[in-house]
Amino acid sequence: MNKQSNIHFEISERKVLLRLFDVLFVGVTLYLFSSFTAFDYFTIDDTHWRWLLVLALYIMGFGTVFELYDLKKSSKIESVTSAILLTTSVTVLVYLLTPYYTPVLPENRIQILYFYLAILLPLIIWRLAYITFIASPRFYKRALLVGEISSIQAIVLSLKLADPNYQIIGFINCEEEKEDQIKFNGITEFKANDIHEIIAEENISEIVVASYNSETISSSLYVDLITFLERGYPIREYSQVYEDMSYRVPVQFIGKDFYKYFPFSRNNKNKLYLAYRRTFDLILSAFGILCSILILPFILIGNSIGNRGPLLYSQERIGKNGKPFKIYKFRSMVINAESGGAVWAKKNDSRVTAFGRFLRSTRVDELPQLINIIKGDMSIIGPRPERPIFVNELASVIPFYHTRHIVKPGLTGWAQVKARYGSSVDDSLVKLEYDLYYIKHRGFLLDFNIIVKTLSTVIFLRGQ
Repeated sequence: MNKQSNIHFEISERKVLLRLFDVLFVGVTLYLFSSFTAFDYFTIDDTHWRWLLVLALYIMGFGTVFELYDLKKSSKIESVTSAILLTTSVTVLVYLLTPYYTPVLPENRIQILYFYLAILLPLIIWRLAYITFIASPRFYKRALLVGEISSIQAIVLSLKLADPNYQIIGFINCEEEKEDQIKFNGITEFKANDIHEIIAEENISEIVVASYNSETISSSLYVDLITFLERGYPIREYSQVYEDMSYRVPVQFIGKDFYKYFPFSRNNKNKLYLAYRRTFDLILSAFGILCSILILPFILIGNSIGNRGPLLYSQERIGKNGKPFKIYKFRSMVINAESGGAVWAKKNDSRVTAFGRFLRSTRVDELPQLINIIKGDMSIIGPRPERPIFVNELASVIPFYHTRHIVKPGLTGWAQVKARYGSSVDDSLVKLEYDLYYIKHRGFLLDFNIIVKTLSTVIFLRGQ
């Protein structure tokens, strides 16, 4: 059997690698440009090191906003090229317009073109190299699954969708012994007695235990797993692997041992963090209301032409601890859109007006909720508040749905920037998994990440 490469990169390592080599390739190219050509706008030496530091911050900052470090986009040149062009264009423009820590504008405008190309070309070359080598199967992480045969297919599919670079080589069924080996779409069933040979021959990187009931793991397999663990071999539980890859809590996998899966963030009770959140909410809401006043005349004109009806509307939603409150929005649907009763909103909903579609895609329709935030009903970041009728419907079919109400609902949230618009029970399940992940891990860094991704959502008009 041919040996496979045992070198692999974790998700966090790939993201660091992309950022590091983006800056490295651009820095080397600028150095070579300034050393061997007539390019003299950007000179790298010991007196101008700040120039490179500011440029690196701009590239990584705008690259994050324009999804240059999205791993799925980064694995395809056709999708990452647009991100490279946007990042390069905005970086060069802002760099030229912030001269305090950057070079003085060049007298010869051709220098600006050289500067643009010195950023664009190395980024494209490096990303081509990344796709060809790093994102290729030779660096896929190879895992062996241990679990019940009844759940193998769903688990393999969920891990593949979460990270295409994560490869399940095979599985060991701990439900019952079988004589024949089984294959599910190329995933082979191995015998538990052969686990040592499998790991050696297949270059397995880690073992993933995905068992609803640990009692089904035989004593001999249990001893083998303990032996591997004592040797420092990575053995991880499925829900942990799934969370790390997808940034979601696998609700469907959680059974009677639910308390193992919800060690909620200490920040949910941390008074310093909660005080920061409230201060942040008030400052950003006040600033947002001032900006809203400036664009309100244009919204009024658009509403009078495109909507022909009241600009504002309110609706009852469920807030923290299940307490109902009135939410405010700019109207985006026709008058009496729910005269026949409450129905799910969906993509390309015929009830949405032309101007309303613009309001939704830019998220401008949500601006009146800044009033809810100042009142304390909502926060800037949190699970989106849902209507009571839908909460009751979803709670009856989705386990742990009410858990999302232990924190304040938000204007934006982890589910909003990671998932599509919830127009069905299945979509709501996915959004709940993201909401639970946020509640479980929320903190300063995750909040910042959500703000940046919200900017991306607005820029690429992904609101619905």
